[in-house]
Amino acid sequence: MRKPARHGTLSSVPELPDISAYLTALEARVLGQKLEHVRIASAFILRTVDPPLSATEGRTVTALRRIGKRIAIGLEPDKEGDLPPQARGPIAGDPGTLWLVIHLMIAGRLHWKAAGAKLAGRNALLALDFPNGTLTLTEAGSKRRASLHVVRGDHLEDMNPGGYEIFAPEANLAGFRSALTQENRTLKRALTDPRLISGVGNAYSDEILHAAQLSPIALTQKLRPEEWERLYTATRTTLTDWIARLNKEAENAFPEKVTAFRPEMAVHGRFGQSCPRCGQPIQRIRYADNETDYCAQCQTGGKVLADRSLSRLLGADWPRTLDELEALKRK
Repeated sequence: MRKPARHGTLSSVPELPDISAYLTALEARVLGQKLEHVRIASAFILRTVDPPLSATEGRTVTALRRIGKRIAIGLEPDKEGDLPPQARGPIAGDPGTLWLVIHLMIAGRLHWKAAGAKLAGRNALLALDFPNGTLTLTEAGSKRRASLHVVRGDHLEDMNPGGYEIFAPEANLAGFRSALTQENRTLKRALTDPRLISGVGNAYSDEILHAAQLSPIALTQKLRPEEWERLYTATRTTLTDWIARLNKEAENAFPEKVTAFRPEMAVHGRFGQSCPRCGQPIQRIRYADNETDYCAQCQTGGKVLADRSLSRLLGADWPRTLDELEALKRK
């Protein structure tokens, strides 16, 4: 049996289940704890100047929440003297509360270390020191995309890309469909657009579409009612299952190795492996730093979707079906 494919250059932004796991682990470690110090090793990570980062030190963590694919750490309200006059008083979204908003992007990851742990190595960018331990942020590679924003409570929602929250109390099929059909996009692009759907990215969109048995290149405005029902159900079920799985792991240990490639996944990161539903090999489309993995038998009626680089190389010889693909392999 071939081992699942792993692609060192391909990664994925931590998605809703991953962020949920981080929040579960952080709740047990930092909620109710005082943030003693904030240390940054790279000026690129801090994207705001007002409020100053120093204003967060000495305050107790009172809330944790997810904003899209961002982690927001809420700190106790400022003292009256710390606020400008126009920001005092009962303003919606308490302006006195400070929030540290962390966006990990593709290569950023959180780690829980012993109190006062050093920021060692060029990938260590940020440390939040608490009495019981230190939360650090590292970012692999040379590109610095991860970010830290310090915002007041009344500006917290400005950080929200606005995507539909699939687990909001008011969430339903009609709202889900409305969000995804704002533009006529492929399902893959629509599901991974944070302005349309909150918290879904490259990895879990593959899993959702496989569960729904829908093509990643099907257009949102062309889906039939029964296909919308399958997609809505698959989105909620897939995310619910993975949230439960990763939260359970996070209850036992801090999620140190958040990855987009997990052996339990049905298709994502499993190019060439057998589909757990039909047994046919998983196919892929590669583009830029991402890839889409799918089962041609289950999702595209047996049609092999064109991979940009390979189809350009093979031209008219590009296999259109699984049978043609197998014949090409035998040559």
